[in-house]
Amino acid sequence: MFRNTLLNFSKRTKLNLSNYNYRKSVICRFEQLRLFSKFSHLRDVQEKLKEDRHEADVCIVGGGPSGLSAAIRFLQLAAENEQELRVIVVEKGGEIGAHILSGAVLEPRALNELIPDWKDKNAPLLQPALKDKMYFFTKKWAIPLPHPPQMSNKGNFIVSLNNFTRWLGEQAEEAGAEIYPGYAASEVLYNEDGSVKGIATNDVGINKAGAPMDTFERGMEIHAKVTLFAEGCHGSLSKQVIKKFKLREEGKFQTYGIGLKEVWELDPSKHEPGLVSHSVGWPMDYQTYGGAFSIILVLKKIINFLLVYHLQDNLCAIGYVVALDYKNPNLSPYREFQRYKHHPFIKKYLEGGKIISYGARALNEGGIQSLPKLNFPGGALIGCSAGFMNVPKIKGTHTAMKSGMLAAEAAFEAITKEDTSNLPIDLVSYQNNLKESWVWKELNEVRNVRPSFHSALGVFGGLIYSGIDTLLLKGKVPWTFQHPKPDHEMLRPAKEYKPIDYPKPDGVISFELLDNVSRTGTNHRDNQPVHLQLQRGPKEQLERNLEIFGGPEQKFCPAGVYEYVDDEENPGKKRFQINSQNCIHCKTCDIKDPSQNINWTTPEGGDGPKYVLT
Repeated sequence: MFRNTLLNFSKRTKLNLSNYNYRKSVICRFEQLRLFSKFSHLRDVQEKLKEDRHEADVCIVGGGPSGLSAAIRFLQLAAENEQELRVIVVEKGGEIGAHILSGAVLEPRALNELIPDWKDKNAPLLQPALKDKMYFFTKKWAIPLPHPPQMSNKGNFIVSLNNFTRWLGEQAEEAGAEIYPGYAASEVLYNEDGSVKGIATNDVGINKAGAPMDTFERGMEIHAKVTLFAEGCHGSLSKQVIKKFKLREEGKFQTYGIGLKEVWELDPSKHEPGLVSHSVGWPMDYQTYGGAFSIILVLKKIINFLLVYHLQDNLCAIGYVVALDYKNPNLSPYREFQRYKHHPFIKKYLEGGKIISYGARALNEGGIQSLPKLNFPGGALIGCSAGFMNVPKIKGTHTAMKSGMLAAEAAFEAITKEDTSNLPIDLVSYQNNLKESWVWKELNEVRNVRPSFHSALGVFGGLIYSGIDTLLLKGKVPWTFQHPKPDHEMLRPAKEYKPIDYPKPDGVISFELLDNVSRTGTNHRDNQPVHLQLQRGPKEQLERNLEIFGGPEQKFCPAGVYEYVDDEENPGKKRFQINSQNCIHCKTCDIKDPSQNINWTTPEGGDGPKYVLT
């Protein structure tokens, strides 16, 4: 609310606000002045600021790898051409990297192009991937499999993606970007001609009834010549612009997975530096696409970088991915993950270790055939807002970064060209240039791998076809497989399946869900409107989701947000309860809800998880 006043004040006093953490602390100080002051002139200023607007050349929604890469590349071009241009990045997480979660093995191809001297700039890429292993799991055995060439990690680095993103934020700030963490973009603004004008952040200080409290602050508007949506997978504003501008062809849709991750500190005697291990098979049945990874690294080389987080050596990232097109409504991805860790091959590493953090996030699995049109009047989709993940590689950071760079180049060219037409900017060249880039070539080559698992042979058929395709065909075939249905349409009635008897967590290797949620750092202010909205009320959850599908929300949510509990006012009946304070912003509910009634929207800026080493 007081950012405009703050910016003007900083110009008059020459206050250095170049560091976003410092700027945020000063903003908080201004907010304290507002909260405790009784002077009418400050209230007058507040009323005046309701009319203030931020004007920028480029507004970027989301401070992840794609958004920050776009900011850096745009400002690099501005500096090379001696242009003074303004870039604003808004990020809903309380700090840059707070909401970032990934495996993560980083392929540095895009980084090499963006910041060639990243080693000199102390980028946190200090543990190279040294060994690759691939297994097919039965309940007791780990059978080695040939390693697909796309899954080779030679030349890649094992990273904490939220640490890497934090570093990338520092590079963007040094380039001149204005980064505002803790401010959630909640609305797309449009010009009279229908083109995107910018975004508005949400009002804060509103109670559950929707009434302003004493702490009320009106959100700010950011108007820009180009708005880039870099919200990550299934972004709340991205899905709006996809619908408004009809960016998906008739019958086309994205398909998703949910990735769950834990970070462990291992017994030093059990670590294998740089080991990257993937598996398929148990505990999934042959009809369900899913897999797991364990990434083992030694942090002796980077302990100084991580001392601020009070961590020690010998960290292991372990994760599990379940495709959200699964059919069995009794399946719980979280409980499958906990069961998976008791496999003898995995358990031997974790015994004697200590869990540090947990998180979960939806990810795009649709591939090139699920990409929407990327550009529209006034803006574009970049990164996982569009969906550039390479599923066989299980990587999307490098492609997301490159998409942001290409969008930035197109935006710079459009904004600075001599023809100053009043027509809205449409980044057609971004879409065209991406199709000529290595991103398109890479995704096109593997486009048939993920949908090949939909054959009658399930996982086995997918493995056979994928082996032939990745080793021999390289995607050079005249056909493109399609995905059968959107994920929310894939669930079958609960009566068709037996209940799944999951083992009780032992509290040593496996954990109760809410115990792990406490490791996410998640926090939401209690007295605010619920950001998980039922668009048509709870009737469909009770009469359809519960009666037909057995209440799948309480199984697919990795944070215990949804429950069907006894209705005290109607004995013998259930009511649908939303524990929104638990939400870790994975977006799975918005994707998998069979009634498509749950709409994930942004809570107050700064709320949500605060991930560590994810």
